[in-house]
Amino acid sequence: MSNGILGQDPRLPLYQQVREEILARIAAGQWLPGAPIPTETELTRLYGVAIGTVRKAVDTLVNEGLLLRSQGRGTFVRRPDFEGSLFRFFRQVDSTGQRLVPISRILDKQLREPPAEVSAALGLDDAEQVIWLERLRLVDGRPLFHEQIWLPAARFMALLDIDADAFGDLLYPFYESHCGQCVASAKETLTVGTADAASARHLAIEEGAPVVIIQRTALGYDRNPLEYRVSQAAAEGFRYQIDIS
Repeated sequence: MSNGILGQDPRLPLYQQVREEILARIAAGQWLPGAPIPTETELTRLYGVAIGTVRKAVDTLVNEGLLLRSQGRGTFVRRPDFEGSLFRFFRQVDSTGQRLVPISRILDKQLREPPAEVSAALGLDDAEQVIWLERLRLVDGRPLFHEQIWLPAARFMALLDIDADAFGDLLYPFYESHCGQCVASAKETLTVGTADAASARHLAIEEGAPVVIIQRTALGYDRNPLEYRVSQAAAEGFRYQIDIS
């Protein structure tokens, strides 16, 4: 193992090298979200290590939420529920108490030079461009979120050739099916600000009215940034709940 497992850093503990190699295969699309990975016995043969080493690597990925064990079925590449994060803060229900899922409308998409903060968030070089999406999310015809989304153009250029009406309500499965880019995790920051003219127009609120701003950086399985997103919603209807024990 002096050269590392398939080129992994040999200074890492052996289980960590196996962990990195599993993530590399997922990021490369060899093992897809929602699909099973090889069994521990098969991974032992593949990497030439002890089963305890494989088990520790898999346990680490399960604990990190990247893999999911299913009793009697195997271990699967986990597909996270990113939609749920927005609704920690906004509860939209119908008359029966059932949660309402917003529909999405792409308002615009362009190839652009990114602002400096977007380049930094996506880890882009100065000359790299982005695909910019403007999206509105509605519940019962009422605007809930106005979103601006930036994607590295080198990975997402195919989106420019797709009609805006074809995007659907969920973007991450769309990225996967059309660009081969799988989102594994995300970091979110929530702040409060005031609506500018564009946000006020799309959210049907007064300019300067308070808005909740959710900034998200989404990462691939290789931990490279895939998306930077800013979602704004009217502060009315915002809720925060935490259980303390």
